[in-house]
Amino acid sequence: DFLCISLLKGFVQLRYNLGDRTITLQSLQEVSTAGHRWHLLQAGRVGNEGYLQLDGVNVSQAARPGRRALDARTEFFVGGVSSPHLLHPLAAGGNPSGFSGCLREAAVNGRELQLTAGGASGGANVGDCDGTACGYGVCRNRGRCLPRPSGFSCACPRGWGGSTCQQHVLCAHGKCGPQALCLPRPASSSYVCLCSLGWAGRFCRSRVSFFVAEFVGSSYIKYRDPLYPRRDLRQSRISLNFSTSHADGLLAWMGEGQDEDDDFLAVGLARGRLKVVVNLGERISVPLADRQQPTCSDRRWHLVTVLQNQTCIKVYLDEELVVFEDIDPHRTYTALNYGGICYLGGFELGRKVSEVSRGLFQKGFVGKVKDVVLFQDSRKIQLMRAEGFNVHNGNQGN
Repeated sequence: DFLCISLLKGFVQLRYNLGDRTITLQSLQEVSTAGHRWHLLQAGRVGNEGYLQLDGVNVSQAARPGRRALDARTEFFVGGVSSPHLLHPLAAGGNPSGFSGCLREAAVNGRELQLTAGGASGGANVGDCDGTACGYGVCRNRGRCLPRPSGFSCACPRGWGGSTCQQHVLCAHGKCGPQALCLPRPASSSYVCLCSLGWAGRFCRSRVSFFVAEFVGSSYIKYRDPLYPRRDLRQSRISLNFSTSHADGLLAWMGEGQDEDDDFLAVGLARGRLKVVVNLGERISVPLADRQQPTCSDRRWHLVTVLQNQTCIKVYLDEELVVFEDIDPHRTYTALNYGGICYLGGFELGRKVSEVSRGLFQKGFVGKVKDVVLFQDSRKIQLMRAEGFNVHNGNQGN
């Protein structure tokens, strides 16, 4: 599978292959090469229906019977590729070469790419378009970049400082420890320190260890499964104990949560009742819930276990089977390609649960979680070995 955007004889082309055939869309107008004019390009697909829009002029390809998901587990390249063998023969017409020109404000699925040395995993022979060290987006938080003989400087808006306007003045002389994130509170002319996992205290300078994690709604734990390459993804499992008094919240999300095509298995609460959602491909998210089940927001401990055997899903609540459903009798997709990532309680700071889950869950979890087990592992996940923020010690009272 592949998706490629290229220039061919002055026209923009979108080519994509979902495994059964290559579809090509071409712009109706040529790209101007005079006067260094900027062009706005939007291209992509919904299922196997493609679209390409150049400077407001749209070209589309209607949906047809056939495959609808892009299964591309490779790196994402901009401007060229590191080796010619990485480019599919049908991805670009003729004898393609690397792009010569300028790119800015590139975004994939609504998320802007950081086309910088710090934002990319690699690259070569890439310079700045205006010939200075400023570039696009060098100064953060709406700072203005000023070219200097030896580099650049940033003119920061009121309230921000630092070499790239990255630090709020309220945090400039803050006491947050090195394992903390300073969050300014301009309304009260103060700040708070958000502690990374394993640190506590007002300024996050005290080491802590716990086996019960307490989430406060703006918390998350991100666990990377070291056994992922050896897992049988056709038969996955997650179980955990939780306790809460809140009716809504995301408990766990098995999946990378970066792209709308990513597979995932999600567990959470909606109106006090357990809600499970599974997506094995084609953006088909199947919510599974039993309206007859009792509410779980009663401050008691509850054990939830979700088993996926190809397209058959079983959900146990307090060891009682509450859901047993085959989400796709045709067995179109049978594996949970979750990328070895498991989130607990929410997502990284700045990533809203409602946006990442596309409305399936509205907010992060508030409550306690313990005894998290993946697949048939004999050991529980060591929460303290994961990454996370704003997670508190929930051992007390357990």
